[in-house]
Amino acid sequence: MTGASATRTAWLNGFIGVAIFSASLPATRVAVGGFDPLFLTFARAGIAGLVALALLLFIPQKRPQREDAVPFLIVAIGVVIGFPLLTALALQHITSAHSIVFIGILPLATAIFGVLRAGDRPRPAFWVFAVMGSALVAGFALTQDLQASWTGDLLMLAAVIACGLGYAEGGHLSRKFGGWQVISWALVLSLPLMAPLALATMPATVAGITAAQWFSLGYVGLFSMLIGFVFWYRGLAQGGVAAVGQLQLLQPFMGLILAAGLLGEHVSVPMLAVSIAVVACVAGAKKFSQPPPAALKSA
Repeated sequence: MTGASATRTAWLNGFIGVAIFSASLPATRVAVGGFDPLFLTFARAGIAGLVALALLLFIPQKRPQREDAVPFLIVAIGVVIGFPLLTALALQHITSAHSIVFIGILPLATAIFGVLRAGDRPRPAFWVFAVMGSALVAGFALTQDLQASWTGDLLMLAAVIACGLGYAEGGHLSRKFGGWQVISWALVLSLPLMAPLALATMPATVAGITAAQWFSLGYVGLFSMLIGFVFWYRGLAQGGVAAVGQLQLLQPFMGLILAAGLLGEHVSVPMLAVSIAVVACVAGAKKFSQPPPAALKSA
């Protein structure tokens, strides 16, 4: 596979992952209408963990060693526990359309952790576009004071930090283990904790839970927690954590469309304008995501 072809494959995998993740917050918003956020967090990880366990049993893979324990723990805390729990709690205070805006900060967090944990070396111009995209989204969020909740916003900010670290660590591990293997091992390692907690926090009755809420639980369990990561971690490993991570700037745009279409939430013209602007930032970040040729030769 040529360099150009490998780059296209990396960005395609990353885009598919982002497209799957874009429905996560709207689905979570629906699910918390019928399930407690704690149960939702534990159940989605338990569902994905059982599927991941079956995959690893039927398709034997390289096992993590002692030196891999901390990186896998970071992945588990960041994307298996931290992000789902914090976003579920946040969505009790804010709308999914408002929470999706915070996802625009996630690419910058992922890029920073990609430099710190994965050794990425994007060019200085990359950071201009990365910061610009995140600033556009964050600035828009700060103007939405009529629907804002400090509790919800702080929970979303914490979720973004946890997720950015989990993404970067998982992308780095994927170069060694493979994309689906990393998320599968992280889920299986979390399963002894998440499965009992899911059972302990089950609702006393399911009589009032709608079909849409059950479907949303299934979506965040299978797609958001497992299938999306198969593509996402593969893309990060192939194209670089900081570079491919900028595709997350597209997630608010796709998520806002889903929030409007599926939940009937209001999406304003400024929301769409910000989303379109960040698409331009993704294009600029992609162009400058790799070190100049001279730096590559000297590395």
